[in-house]
Amino acid sequence: MGIIAWVIFGALAGWVAGKLAKTDDNVGCLTNVVVGIVGAFLGGAIYGLITGRDWNFEFDLASFVVAVGGSVLLLLVLQRVRR
Repeated sequence: MGIIAWVIFGALAGWVAGKLAKTDDNVGCLTNVVVGIVGAFLGGAIYGLITGRDWNFEFDLASFVVAVGGSVLLLLVLQRVRR
């Protein structure tokens, strides 16, 4: 994926994760992008640890689910740290 695709993918994953974790009101668009991209890496790493397989980051539904899952986990950890 190119850099623009990463930004779009990260923005979408971060936005959906913000809605699921109910933190969307507290963050802006740039934060959604960063959370989505970092969450995609986090989700991919967790997926690799659980399954023992490498994860290919592609623009498909499976990658989106892993990215959103990692982003939600990241948002929940950030909420705990802020408190």
